[in-house]
Amino acid sequence: MLMRALSMRRAVAAVILALTTLLPCLAARAMSPELIHELAFGENDAKIKALGALVAADDPKALPLLQALVDGEVQTAGNRQVLLVKGDNATDAVTGAVVAPLPESRDDVVINNRVRREIAGAIAALKLAAPDRAVRLAGVKALQGGADEDMLPAVKHALAKESDAEIRGLLELTRATIQLGSSDRATRIAAIRALAVSNDVSTKTLLLVVLGKKGDAWAEPDGDIRAEAEKSLRSVEGRLSTGEMVGRVFSGLSLGSVLLLAALGLAITYGLMGVINMAHGELIMVGAYATYFVQNLFRSYAPAAFDWYLVAALPAAFAASALIGMVMERTVIRFLYGRPLETLLATWGISLILIQAVRTLFGAQNVQVENPVWMSGGITVFANSVLPYSRIVIIGFAAAVLTMVWLLLTRTRLGLFVRGVTQNRQMAAALGVPTSRVDTFAFGLGSGIAGLAGCALSQLGNVGPDLGQSYIVDSFMVVVLGGVGQLAGTVYAGLGLGIANKFLEAWSGVVLAKIAVLVFIIVFIQKRPQGLFALKGRMAEG
Repeated sequence: MLMRALSMRRAVAAVILALTTLLPCLAARAMSPELIHELAFGENDAKIKALGALVAADDPKALPLLQALVDGEVQTAGNRQVLLVKGDNATDAVTGAVVAPLPESRDDVVINNRVRREIAGAIAALKLAAPDRAVRLAGVKALQGGADEDMLPAVKHALAKESDAEIRGLLELTRATIQLGSSDRATRIAAIRALAVSNDVSTKTLLLVVLGKKGDAWAEPDGDIRAEAEKSLRSVEGRLSTGEMVGRVFSGLSLGSVLLLAALGLAITYGLMGVINMAHGELIMVGAYATYFVQNLFRSYAPAAFDWYLVAALPAAFAASALIGMVMERTVIRFLYGRPLETLLATWGISLILIQAVRTLFGAQNVQVENPVWMSGGITVFANSVLPYSRIVIIGFAAAVLTMVWLLLTRTRLGLFVRGVTQNRQMAAALGVPTSRVDTFAFGLGSGIAGLAGCALSQLGNVGPDLGQSYIVDSFMVVVLGGVGQLAGTVYAGLGLGIANKFLEAWSGVVLAKIAVLVFIIVFIQKRPQGLFALKGRMAEG
């Protein structure tokens, strides 16, 4: 049995060795010796013509030879012998046979930049026939902007076989781009009409070149071609404008979801107790650092489950911020009810303590929280509009948190107590509601939601000790605009401010957009102090 196994292994090894020797030979024989000699010995124009013939043949087996030319691994020797040399090993480019020993007299095949560019285009064109989608996609992207008429047969051939929608769109754009440089008038008009259905930003640049001027003269003297280019340009600009609009609305919803998460907890504490909690931003920061801590635990002790660390980070972020919030309420805020200035100063001091504590524990530098694999990438809805998965998940997460808070406030005993204390504290206490305990639980709930906001924000950028400072003012603006103690008002204000910010940024810039939003809120509150929605509560009674 042992001898039979050894014999079998030797037979398999012999077959593998034979295939390894035969495959390069078959690859080389797929190309004619004349083309190989033209690439090695011919002048630059002859080399480029040979490249065109290889591309027209659409044979991916030519890729090793072309790549060897780019890498400087092709040499010539003796009587028109072409060698593929890797270190001390060489094979004959025509026959595929191993050449040993290496000839003493060898010359490198030198190619200039022009030929090098043509080879790069030929490699990209030949990749279009590869079975792997990623290779084909890389090939068509490499062809964009650098393909000429010699590549047109390969592009048409690939387009006839391609079934992937994204690759087909890029191939059609490449074909139209090549045809746009044709000397045939009908071909150019057809190419311009084909570009009209493109969603690619580069299409606009191509059409603008046709409609451009050289001094006082048109770059394109043919009026009919210019007219078709104008029609196509209007079509492309309309499609790109739609993509920009979709992108702005999505960015506004994303920003609004972040503002909603940041302000939701503040709406509960501020609406219930009238406490101006200047440490709310730092509670967001605590949630972000709790996420960072859980991430490191998974990386160290459960690397195989790293992509699911957020499942553990969410309750950890909520618990960490809620615990700190409840301690704040029990030890400091409880003794300052009815004294807003002292409460503001005290919570501001607590925020400084939390910032310094984080700097001591984690350092003053920002830390990075990695996105799980399933939150990487995005959805391309238009060529100029990509919706990142991380933002989509956060929008969905904000909706889920909002739903859970609504259910908690409307369908549970704690929610009933919170609403009762908010509407009439004295009556609720007279009916036996433990108002002090409700204050603590409500403050803990609002602080925990701030921790969830920090967990979400950690997926959008780096986490640092000053993270919360960026959101405290915006959170108060959302709460005041929406109406104190109103969940619906917080939702409308958060999403509305997010979308308005993004549209104003596109029109006037980031700084002026924030100024415009602040001025609007000031004017709005002057006209309607109760905000979008009004609800009688403890602050109104006071």
